[in-house]
Amino acid sequence: MIRTLFIGLDGATFTLLDVLTQPASDGEIVMPFLRSFIAGGTRAVLRSTPNPLTPPAWVSLMTGRWPGQHGVFDFLRVAEQNGEGFTTLYDARDIRVETIWAIASRQQQRVAALNFPITAPPRPVNGFLLPGFVPWKHLRRNSYPESLYERLKALDGFNPKELAWDFERENQSLDDLSETECEAWVGYHLPREEQWFRVARHLLASEQPDLMAVMFDGTDKIQHQAWRFLESALVSSDPSPWERRMRALCLRYFRQLDQYLEQLVALAGPKAQVFMASDHGFTHSTEVVRINRYLYEKGYLYWKSSDGSEQFTRREASAFFTHLDWKKTLAYCHTPSSNGITIRIARHPGEPGIAAADYPAFRARLIGDLETLCDPHSGERIIRAIRTREEAFPGPAMHQAPDLLLTLRDFGFVSIKNLEPVVLPRPYPVGTHHPEGIFLAAGPGIVAGQRGEPCDIVDVAATLLYSLGLEIPEDLEGRTPEAFFTAEQRVAHPIRQGAPTLPVADGTRQAVEASAAEKAKIIEQLHMLGYME
Repeated sequence: MIRTLFIGLDGATFTLLDVLTQPASDGEIVMPFLRSFIAGGTRAVLRSTPNPLTPPAWVSLMTGRWPGQHGVFDFLRVAEQNGEGFTTLYDARDIRVETIWAIASRQQQRVAALNFPITAPPRPVNGFLLPGFVPWKHLRRNSYPESLYERLKALDGFNPKELAWDFERENQSLDDLSETECEAWVGYHLPREEQWFRVARHLLASEQPDLMAVMFDGTDKIQHQAWRFLESALVSSDPSPWERRMRALCLRYFRQLDQYLEQLVALAGPKAQVFMASDHGFTHSTEVVRINRYLYEKGYLYWKSSDGSEQFTRREASAFFTHLDWKKTLAYCHTPSSNGITIRIARHPGEPGIAAADYPAFRARLIGDLETLCDPHSGERIIRAIRTREEAFPGPAMHQAPDLLLTLRDFGFVSIKNLEPVVLPRPYPVGTHHPEGIFLAAGPGIVAGQRGEPCDIVDVAATLLYSLGLEIPEDLEGRTPEAFFTAEQRVAHPIRQGAPTLPVADGTRQAVEASAAEKAKIIEQLHMLGYME
């Protein structure tokens, strides 16, 4: 029997789960196992990272550190070279601190970590690691140990194209999909989730690691594309046949997920402590905010001069930040997913950007201009919060973060397109991230039927280490929520603080670099989910 089971549910939110675990109008409960799991344990809101985004949030969960410490802020890392901007994808080599997989492994705990982002190329662990967010062609070389992939190939029904992201199929959603194509796109995530369940079931049953961890990400993908078919307030009172099929398909996914949760918890055994958490929650966005267009109108950003061609005009309208005039631009947003603004500082005479001495005054003026972006009808601010990097991302990696972090009034991602108007209503609500996710716990030693106080995402690592009977490194920024555990558990197994984490070694295994075409497909996938444009 294993000691600790952790199940990640990407983007899971109580807004939806509280509906799916209650009887519907026809009496059906979509997720009956999760209903009983929650009733028999403790639940709490889990506050995400300052920018509630998949990469920084999951890395914070895996390390017990905030982004200013671990160094991952987005899907893409942006840099300037020779007066031009370029991007590279974040990967495991960018994580500056130890993960819980490493902390547990060096203390002779066997671990299995499946489908977590930013875990490739894998660092050696005492157990198994199969990363998420990797093209299927690179799964073999990014598995640890490498023999794991060959072992999985022997499983009935194993299909690496379904297990990893099938970019060819997912890229279809970038086109103007018909209703039938949209329905097929949502439906294809069901067999993919089944692949991860089968891998988790196999390792759980055959290896019984001390810490078994698997992440299901279909929750996030389906909510991005089909939130209007899930949130009760948005579901049509008079749905078309297609809308009924779309909602039925989404509910089928959550029924299937509930069965996977039930089987994994049963396999873990009655002595296991089980935890579930999401990297962020979900809500809906109702408007588009074109932040780079606003910066242009305020004189902070400039586009390259047009050559008068129709092709240039089309490119400019949907331009990436690479279409900026880098000689003149002083501030810009590089990706929608960053929800941040970068201020350019001239480090040497003659370089573009503001003088370092002018930074405080320039930033204050920029914040003031952003605060004046208001709804012309209500007068409400479009940007509900503006945080400096010192406020949002304190730590040694802070200077890799955007200078300003924006939170829109509807929690949506900004647009970086050069189109007018700056703010416009969406034709229909779309799913977007919310800063409050979920944290669930059940099993021996965990209080039943309790609604705990909100926790921070960095608390999950400390909680899992405590469940394993390990000391909590003194430099973790998270804490173990004592109220989750019974008095008897805390007396028999007191929370212990231990030595700080170890420095991250430089010697990772050689990464398998994606080709330019594969990187382009990954970026297109991010477009589809709303993280890029």
